[in-house]
Amino acid sequence: MSRIFSGVQPTGNLHLGNYLGAIRNFVRLQEDYECIYCAVDMHAITVWQDPEELRGNIREVAAAYLASGVDPKKSIIFAQSNVSAHAELAWIFNCVARLGWLNRMTQFKEKAGKNRENASLGLYAYPSLMAADILAYKATHVPVGEDQKQHLELTRDIAQKFNNDYGTETFPLVEPLIFGEATRVMSLRDGSKKMSKSDPSDYSRITLTDGPDEISKKLKKARTDAEPIPEKVEDLAERPEASNLVGIYAALADMTKADVLAEYAGSQFSSFKPALTELAVEKFGPIGAEMKRLMADPGYVDSVLKDGAERARVIADPVIREVKETVGFLVS
Repeated sequence: MSRIFSGVQPTGNLHLGNYLGAIRNFVRLQEDYECIYCAVDMHAITVWQDPEELRGNIREVAAAYLASGVDPKKSIIFAQSNVSAHAELAWIFNCVARLGWLNRMTQFKEKAGKNRENASLGLYAYPSLMAADILAYKATHVPVGEDQKQHLELTRDIAQKFNNDYGTETFPLVEPLIFGEATRVMSLRDGSKKMSKSDPSDYSRITLTDGPDEISKKLKKARTDAEPIPEKVEDLAERPEASNLVGIYAALADMTKADVLAEYAGSQFSSFKPALTELAVEKFGPIGAEMKRLMADPGYVDSVLKDGAERARVIADPVIREVKETVGFLVS
C-alpha cells in the first residue's frame, strides 16, 4: 500500500481553508493509503510561539483531525517534535540541498518580507525539514495545496540528489495529490488573499470551532460584488470574491463550480449566501462541537499523540539508521 504523509502547523485558529485544503482529504485518504498525519510543531517555531499556547495548539490540531474523522487506529497522529528522525534527517538534507534551490522558494520571500535579514535560519531552511518530514517515512504521496507544490518539488530534488550522490535508491520521488474545488480558500474579506490564521480580521475566516451564529455572521459580511452569479466558470475569473464563495460551496457540497453555477446562475449573492451558510453549518457544526469536547479532555488527546509517536518511530527509526550508514556515520 502507498504511504501518505502530511501535517498542519499548530499556530491556532484552524479554519475553513485548513479543512477544505487538507484535513477533509486526510479523512478520505485513510481508506486507500497508509496515512501518517502530524502536528508540525517544529515548523511552527520558525517564528516565535508562546510555549503554553503552542502546547494547546498542538492538541487543537490533533482534535481537529479526530473530530473531522481521522481514525487514530487506521492512521498515525503525532507531534513532529516527538520523533527525533525529523530533526536528524533535516540536518543531513541541509547538507544535500543547495543554496540556489532554497533561494528560489517563494514562500520564504513572502513570509520574511522586507525584514529578510531578521528572519530565522529555521524559516529559511523550512523546506529541508519538510523534505525530512516526508522522507523519514519514505512516503510515496503528499496531499498539497497549490502553494506547497514548490516545496514538494524541492523534496523530490533532495531525494534524487541524495540517491545520486550515494549511488542508492534510498528515497522515493514523492508524488503530489491535489484535490477538487477550493483547494486554495481565500479570505472572506479579500478574494485576492489566502484565508489565513494571521489575518487581523476575524471576519476574514471561518474557524473550525465557530458555531452557527458566527458562521452566519461571517458569511453575511463576506465581500462579494453587485453582479449576479454567472453561467460560466470563466466569467468568475475577474471576480475573486464571487469565485471564492462559489468555490467554497462547491467544495462543501462535493460539486464542481460548474455544477453550482448551473444551479444558481442569475441569482444575487443575497440569496446565495443563506444557502452557503446552511451548508457550512451542516458540515461544520458537528466538527466544532466534537473539537470542543476533545479539547476539554487533553488526557485523551495526549494519549493519541503518544501512541502515534511510538508507531511513527517504528517506521522512521530504521530509515534514519539506513541513511546514517549510507552517509558514513558510525551507527551503534
